Amino acid sequence: MQEIAEMLGLAFAIGLTGALAPGPTLLATVNSSLQEGWKAGPKVAAGHALVEVLIFLVIVGGLATVMQEHTRGISIVGGMALIAFGVMTAIGSRSAVLKGPEGKASGSAFLAGAVTSAANPYFWIWWLSVGSAFLLSGLNSGLIMAAAFIIGHWGADFGWYTLVSGSLDRGRSVLSQASYRGILGICGAFLICFGIYFLSQA
Repeated sequence: MQEIAEMLGLAFAIGLTGALAPGPTLLATVNSSLQEGWKAGPKVAAGHALVEVLIFLVIVGGLATVMQEHTRGISIVGGMALIAFGVMTAIGSRSAVLKGPEGKASGSAFLAGAVTSAANPYFWIWWLSVGSAFLLSGLNSGLIMAAAFIIGHWGADFGWYTLVSGSLDRGRSVLSQASYRGILGICGAFLICFGIYFLSQA
């Protein structure tokens, strides 16, 4: 149980660093919140999660067997990717803006979450490097650990996007601009440190 709890916590932390990063999925949450209110956040996260389920099934269903032969290489690539993403997140935190365009949004929040995720190169690079490395690590300890990773990861996605949509729906700043940039900076440092750790374990 302790190992599962540790994986859940680690997956949540890693997932939060990705969810916080400015990108098309965050923008889709902001846009959809203008129309659907706080419910837009969970819907966008659900669309995002659907794409991740497909990736998860592909890895567990067969790709993992091939990838396990190259675990060390994947760990090295994953560690380097974490460091690169961490540096970009830390640099981007200085000018990051949690702000949406004026007016009403259109379209399905669920569909927006799925499309913006699937069309985002960062999303695929993350899953083919960092995500796959964590899934392989979990699978080495059993399917339950892999499931714990994906559940923890989703916890970060649903929590963050719901916070964003809820903040916009209430018409007040639950999360200030300075706080947002500070959290991004901390996440960037966390990614860099964990990337170094990942490389040392490769």
